[in-house]
Amino acid sequence: MLDHHSPYETPLHRDESAIAGMWLFLASEALLFGGLFLVCLVYSQTRAGGWAEGVRHTNLTIGAVNTLILITSSAVYTLAVEAGRRGDNRGVVRAGLGAAGLGLAFLVLKGVEWGQEFSENLFPGPHFALHGPASGAAALFYSFYFLATFLHGMHMVVGIGLILWICRRARQGAFSPAWSTPVDVVGLYWSFVDLIWMLLFPLLYLIGRA
Repeated sequence: MLDHHSPYETPLHRDESAIAGMWLFLASEALLFGGLFLVCLVYSQTRAGGWAEGVRHTNLTIGAVNTLILITSSAVYTLAVEAGRRGDNRGVVRAGLGAAGLGLAFLVLKGVEWGQEFSENLFPGPHFALHGPASGAAALFYSFYFLATFLHGMHMVVGIGLILWICRRARQGAFSPAWSTPVDVVGLYWSFVDLIWMLLFPLLYLIGRA
C-alpha cells in the first residue's frame, strides 16, 4: 500500500514512473556520449593518419579483456534481475556482488592501462611521445581517448555503487515477487554503461589499427 502523501496513485504507477525516469536519464546520457562518438568518427576520417597512429598505441589486449569483462558482468547482473523478480534476495546479493566485482576488475585494468600510457608519455602535452607530421592528430586522438574513458569510468563507479546499494537492500530482504523495481532500474543503467563501452571499444582500439 502507498502512503496517502505519496504522489503515486498505485504501486504500479510508482514502478512505471521509476522505469520511465531511468529511461529519460539514459536518453540524456546518450546525447552526451552521442556527441562524443560523432566527433570521434569525424576526426577518425578527416585526420585518419594521426588518428590511426594513436589507435595503434592503445593496449588492444587490455581493451579486449575489459570488453569481455563488461559483457560478462551484464550477463551476471541479469541473474540478479531474475532473482529479484522471484523474491530470491540471496540470489540478488550473489549475482550483484559478482557483477560489481567484475566492474571493479574493469576499473583496475583500466587503471593499469592508463599507468602504462602515462609512463609512455602518451598524455597530450609538451612531452607527448608521438612525433612527426601526424603528431597533432595523434594528440587529438589521445585527448578524446582520455576524456571518453574517464567519463565511462565515472559511470562505472556510479554503477558499482548502485549495485552495492541493491545488494545491501537485498540483505535486508527488501525484494519480493511483488516488488523488485530497483533491481530492474539499476540493471538498465548497468546495461547502458556496457553498451557505451561496446561503442567506445572499436572507436578507440580498432578503427585504423590495421
